[in-house]
Amino acid sequence: MVARLDKAGAVSRRDLLRVAGRFGMTSTAMAFAGAAGLLTTAELAAAAQSTYEKRFSKKAKYTFKMGASGFNARNLLIERAGFLEFARDLEERTDGEIRIEFIGDNQICGQLDCVEKTQLGVVEFFAASTQNSAGVAPYYNVLDFAYMFPTRASQYHFLYSPESQRILRDPLEKRHGIKFLFSHCELRGIQLGLKWKDKPLVTSVDDLAGTKNRVTGTQLGRIAMQLLNLNPVPIAWEETIDGLKQGLLDGAETWASAVAYANMAPVVSQSVDLRFFCGTEHCAMSSKVFDSLEPHLQDAVMESAYLAQVQAQAANEAALIKTVGFSDPQMPGTVFAENGVRCAFLSDEERKKAEEMCSPKFNPDPWSKWRERLMQWSGGIDTYEEIYRIAREIPADTKPEDVEARRWWRSA
Repeated sequence: MVARLDKAGAVSRRDLLRVAGRFGMTSTAMAFAGAAGLLTTAELAAAAQSTYEKRFSKKAKYTFKMGASGFNARNLLIERAGFLEFARDLEERTDGEIRIEFIGDNQICGQLDCVEKTQLGVVEFFAASTQNSAGVAPYYNVLDFAYMFPTRASQYHFLYSPESQRILRDPLEKRHGIKFLFSHCELRGIQLGLKWKDKPLVTSVDDLAGTKNRVTGTQLGRIAMQLLNLNPVPIAWEETIDGLKQGLLDGAETWASAVAYANMAPVVSQSVDLRFFCGTEHCAMSSKVFDSLEPHLQDAVMESAYLAQVQAQAANEAALIKTVGFSDPQMPGTVFAENGVRCAFLSDEERKKAEEMCSPKFNPDPWSKWRERLMQWSGGIDTYEEIYRIAREIPADTKPEDVEARRWWRSA
């Protein structure tokens, strides 16, 4: 399925790797991701050569590695998270003073350890979900209270808000040495395996009660799942697909474009839009490295992060419909349509029922320890209450692509 989503059917993974062998993976990935329309292997090679020559026309003052976990040029056409766009823009914006080497496909770090590799100086930038990063840097849990964000629009609104600097970014930097740059935004649901292929479409949270579901690294996500009787099981990603195929697992908690980009769609039968906590695939860097840069290069990093945030906001919203197929009706030729993945969009009433079962607003006791812990780490901020408030500053029916883009590091 992923091969069908290449710039052209003629560009196979083998062809891409062959071109990368000549011009480097980063230049090839940038050329591939930046090309418009169909692309033959010869055209990819020409574009990669041009990109390589431009990138290496002068000696870089700084060469940094971006550990991009399992991402590559091909699957970033499905989940449009903006990582390659950020790297390309930063190189151009600094006129080659900064060069980024994009290292994906889990070659240098994976979802669970990219943040640690950044803290240790193995890489300077990384791309991974905040939920998986929370295992090493637990302040990331600040984003994962159940039903804190009602919509994808509310997530983008918070990330653009200058208050995100005070509540999310500054404490993360102070406690873990990580500078949060930008993120794609989706909300997690339950992705049911083939065991549910012939069952009726899920219409209620009650339909999911007692199911056994794979959970990621987030500590707070597990609390929500336990309260919803979703039996979180922390198993390795490699075992998840087989578990969904064989029926050993009922489902997995993740978001729609993750199913598509990670080649999960062949073993997923229903994508249940529970929206019970964040799915945020973000890019961050070592704060120590950022602080060591000259002021004009620090400005460039932030401006490139802003551009990537705007790009991810628009592009991923389009890709959810036109590439993933997360809609009803589905567009033909999308990943979900081609693999028979049905979208189970719950009613507002059913999501309200789920919220009343598990959110801190209605069921505060199970969350009290984490709220106190995060309050202490943040310097006295009730992070749940503050983010909950900011997330509702915009109308509930605001489209994600209509959220106003703001430079969050500026107070006005």
